[in-house]
Amino acid sequence: MSDTPAEKMAPFKIEPARSGRSKCKACRRTIAKDALRFGFLIEGPFGPGYLWHHLPCAARRHLDRLEEAYEARVWDDGVEVPSLESLRAKAESKERERKERKPAPNVERAPTGRSSCKQCGERIPKDSFRVVMLRSVEFGGQVRRGPVNVHPACVALEMQREDCVVELEGFDDTLRRNSADLSEAEFESVRAEIGDVFLA
Repeated sequence: MSDTPAEKMAPFKIEPARSGRSKCKACRRTIAKDALRFGFLIEGPFGPGYLWHHLPCAARRHLDRLEEAYEARVWDDGVEVPSLESLRAKAESKERERKERKPAPNVERAPTGRSSCKQCGERIPKDSFRVVMLRSVEFGGQVRRGPVNVHPACVALEMQREDCVVELEGFDDTLRRNSADLSEAEFESVRAEIGDVFLA
C-alpha cells in the first residue's frame, strides 16, 4: 500500500506494470513486467492502494470502473492502450465460452496440441479425445473445483486421487450425458479406452 494520502491518489490508474510481482485480483495470475494493468483505489488496512487487474480481466469483472477510467484517460502520455471496444469484445467472448462450456466429466477433442495430461504429464495431441475431470483446488484462499484434462487411459488412475471430485457412482451415465455431442461410436471407443474405473 502507498504512503500517499488517498485524497491525493487518482481513483483509477492504467499503467505498465513496474515489476513482475503484482497479481491480478480477478484471475490471481501474475501481471508481467511492462504489461498494462488497471487499478482502482481502495482504503486497505495498511493505507490506500490499488487493486490491480489485467485489462481483459477488468473488462470482465469491473467494466463500469474501466469505462470510467477510459473516459478520464487515466494513463500517461505515450502509453498505448487497447480500445475499450476490443476489451468489451474479449469479455463477451470469454463469457460465451463460459456459458458454452460442458460440465465435467465430459469427453472432448483437444482443440490444440498444447495441453498435457494432468495424470501422466504427456502431451494430448490435437484432435485426439481427452476427458475433462474435476479436482479440488485451492484458489485465493478458497477450495474450489477446477477442470483438468487427462488421457482416456489415465481416467482410472485420476479417479484414485484424493483431490479428484468426480464420483464413481453414476460415472458412465454422467460422462455420456455430458458428452452428448459425440456419436455413439466415438463415445464407446473412448469409454473402452477408459476401461474399468473401479479396478485401478
